[in-house]
Amino acid sequence: MILCPNCGAEVDENANFCPGCGSPVNPISSSFLITTTPSLPGYRIKRVLGVVTGITPRTRGVLGKFIAGFQSMFGGEITAFTEELEKARNEAIEKLKDKALAIGANAIVGLDLETSDLGLQAGVIVVSATGTAVIVEPE
Repeated sequence: MILCPNCGAEVDENANFCPGCGSPVNPISSSFLITTTPSLPGYRIKRVLGVVTGITPRTRGVLGKFIAGFQSMFGGEITAFTEELEKARNEAIEKLKDKALAIGANAIVGLDLETSDLGLQAGVIVVSATGTAVIVEPE
């Protein structure tokens, strides 16, 4: 068991998010480089392995939708959706990273994040993370 850095609750070691507050507890490793730019300063791209994508569809449960509806009556940030979008973003990047690691990459360049609604009136959002898996070495 590990402790959530946000609320201090005990969390299973393999969990990505705290079941209590929803905060990420297994952040993206700092030894694996991910950037939105086409290059990494201080590194040389030794080999391009190809495009990788991580996609995650998410929705709020009944309680989350109720809370969001209540918050929307008063205006401002709808924290129920903010938390869900943060989870989706982190999951998509983790899936992207896992696919890149599986093909031997040690970095991703050109990270692009996109969000869309499935349009099914079900409140399902899709977060997609796409980038180029590469092998880099220090210059």
